Amino acid sequence: MSSSICAVDLFCGAGGLTCGFEQAGLPVRAGYDIDPACEFPYKHNNQARFIQKDIIEVSSSELEEHFSNSSVKVLVGCAPCQPFSTYARRYNQKTSKWQLLRDFARLIRECQPEIVSMENVLQLKHHQVFQEFREIFSSLGYFVKTHEIDCLLYGVPQTRKRLVLLASKLGKLTLIPPTHSPENYKTVRKTIEYLKPLVAGESSQEDRLHKCSKLSDLNLRRIRASKPGGTWRDWDKELRAECHLKESGKTYPGVYGRMEWDRPSPTITTQCFGFGNGRFGHPQQDRAISLREAALLQTFPSSYEFVAPDREVLFSTVGRLIGNAVPVRLAQVIAQSILNHVTGIRACI
Repeated sequence: MSSSICAVDLFCGAGGLTCGFEQAGLPVRAGYDIDPACEFPYKHNNQARFIQKDIIEVSSSELEEHFSNSSVKVLVGCAPCQPFSTYARRYNQKTSKWQLLRDFARLIRECQPEIVSMENVLQLKHHQVFQEFREIFSSLGYFVKTHEIDCLLYGVPQTRKRLVLLASKLGKLTLIPPTHSPENYKTVRKTIEYLKPLVAGESSQEDRLHKCSKLSDLNLRRIRASKPGGTWRDWDKELRAECHLKESGKTYPGVYGRMEWDRPSPTITTQCFGFGNGRFGHPQQDRAISLREAALLQTFPSSYEFVAPDREVLFSTVGRLIGNAVPVRLAQVIAQSILNHVTGIRACI
């Protein structure tokens, strides 16, 4: 199978999707991203080649070179789209907010791989550009299916819902059935409890990524007053921020919150290392979650490295790489679905 099918990963980031594909046994030949911070984690942890390039400059002939000697070409990607992603602004600020998705569509039209997968935020389905994107597949003879996925159902330990489009020229392609239910959801406890305890601002000597941000005296008092699963409404009034007193601030109870041990985490974002940026407080320790804990909740392997040994681990950079990643487990599910599909088609020939 691996010698006759391969993938190329557009907008590959730190390699979450590629890692999941490789875990499932579907090889990835190359990953493209414009962000230079992606190069080390992508190359160090995966077998695929990393190419730092704006997708606007990528040609179909270039993709065909990666697909040489492969009978089934798989093109995958998560196009960052404004207004949903500040990551999109790292590409070409002169283009429209949908240009990256349109360039993805251009490469599909020109290259016409046998299989395409696109993962994105649920909000994208409400925009005309997504309908235009879907129509491309019908005009080119693809079978296309859009899934609205609750990642909890597939073993991702966070409340994360995503839009996944699967298209195939070989026949109807759909996701494998859910692998988890509420009785066996992955939880915060199962995912991060084993890690060494830290105090706010501390870094583990054994794992540079197990590093948490400092807390001001006020935020230290706030997190000590916070209950797992609670809100800032549990605090004494003198601890509340000015924004909490405004009408608009009352609708964000999860800000400055602690996670719960025996429930999934909230959606991991690019700012997940900050106590005040969401429900990112550790369930028990008086600190925000560490970068390693965030990566584990995104289902990256515990050995996944994001920063070269001679470079500093910066919260803003690594947080961005982790928060923007496709959860590795979700990628694994997509890859397994593709492999099952191709195997089934071949069995019928």
